[in-house]
Amino acid sequence: MLRTFARFVRGVSADAVGRIGVALTTSSFLVFGFIQVLMLLGLVTNAYVGLVIYLTLPALFVLGLLLVPLGWLRLKRRTGLGHRELLSARFETDMLAGRFLGSRLFLTVAGLTLVNLTFLGVGSARMLHFMDTPVFCGTACHSVMGPEWATYQASPHAHVPCVACHVGEGMGALIDSKINGAWQVVSLSFDLYERPIPTPVHQLHPARETCETCHWPDKFYGERVLGRTRFDLDDASSRRYTTLAMKVGSGREGIHWHVAAGNAVRYASVDDEREQILFTEVLQPDGSWRRYDNRRLDGPDPPAEALRTLDCVDCHNRATHVYASPEALVDEALARGEIDPSIPEIKRTALAALTGAYPGSGGADRGIERDLHGHYQRHHAADYPALAPRLDAAVDVLQAAHRRYVHPRMNVGWDPYPDHLGHRGDTGCARCHHRDMVDQDGVAVSHECTQCHHILAWESPGPFQYLLPLEEGDPEMELHRSLQAEFVGVVPRLQTETRSVGTLQDSVE
Repeated sequence: MLRTFARFVRGVSADAVGRIGVALTTSSFLVFGFIQVLMLLGLVTNAYVGLVIYLTLPALFVLGLLLVPLGWLRLKRRTGLGHRELLSARFETDMLAGRFLGSRLFLTVAGLTLVNLTFLGVGSARMLHFMDTPVFCGTACHSVMGPEWATYQASPHAHVPCVACHVGEGMGALIDSKINGAWQVVSLSFDLYERPIPTPVHQLHPARETCETCHWPDKFYGERVLGRTRFDLDDASSRRYTTLAMKVGSGREGIHWHVAAGNAVRYASVDDEREQILFTEVLQPDGSWRRYDNRRLDGPDPPAEALRTLDCVDCHNRATHVYASPEALVDEALARGEIDPSIPEIKRTALAALTGAYPGSGGADRGIERDLHGHYQRHHAADYPALAPRLDAAVDVLQAAHRRYVHPRMNVGWDPYPDHLGHRGDTGCARCHHRDMVDQDGVAVSHECTQCHHILAWESPGPFQYLLPLEEGDPEMELHRSLQAEFVGVVPRLQTETRSVGTLQDSVE
């Protein structure tokens, strides 16, 4: 069989073009098989090897197949011989002799055709599978997707494939994604992409087809306690606590009322960024829509097709690619003990080092270490030898944070994208829930803080400050009384629970 194959290869290698074709086809086939075995054994795991084996090698294989008949046609044109005459000249008589199932040449061509189809089928299937992996999404276009890949790996969805959210299910979604991917290849090849990548991503499928395959609205219930620890910029980096009991709700009430069955909210924004909301409309029981207009903005209504029905990603727009602010990163590192909060001035100094302007590749790593150690060498010289090891740990944390969130090549710095989960200034919930979003009777859309959460502490010295007994002379006494009553219903009831609340606060601290 090997001898027959060798004779066949010599026969079809009509000229230099044909020989190149045979070489490309044979070598790509052998290399593909060899690397595939290594990958199945776990000996090769590099993502860029996947790019070569599943994209480059099949392409070279097909190119080689096309060159072989091209070489044959070139030879035919050059010699002026017919196909039968060329076959007689290139192949021995026993290869052309007729048999019951066909000549040996025919059987060889048929067998190799079957092998080629099998190879291309397996290669195509493996290529599609590889292109659906997060490694491909994050590393194939590393300079472009570097910021998204870095944040994805540290996100709550780090074990969810990118295609689960960005492609969705079904053949239609797959075809749409490949068409969009073709344009991405063109934009990458000719440097047509924007820096940073603009948001929101308009090709995302509705949350009903993506998010809700895992997050079921029917399972939203109860409340969830959310705690945040912030550190002041004073010398002691004093702790401040904010604790909220989030009213997740059952869908009929609470935060997720917006996406519950039977409820619908749609809105129109000033532009595609969905940050400035012109008006919202809420579906009423009788099937009509109640409209709230934003008195802060003035402009013509967009066309009806521009109206967007609110779904998960309108609030959870950074569910995976979370770009934290530098202050939040420092606060979280201090709260977890990754940076020692007992170091004098550490919050202020670490934040200054993290947000410094550092030019060039690797400049941030050197600059953060220089700035942090330099400050304590200058201002705490006597304590510096004892502080140095703890400062080294802080430097490692800050350097890792800077590498994850700052990508100069893509113009990605601190806070490049707004996060609509919550409300900072006029972002998030406050895009719609404010006193200037009113209906035709001048009634504003609900915007009470306690509609979505109980406030158990707010920039307070303790994590459950508003559950503790009231203290006469407390400047926040009225606020304390109001928020305490809103949570427990009756203020005096709390007096019998002081001991358990105190124990809970001690455990949180």
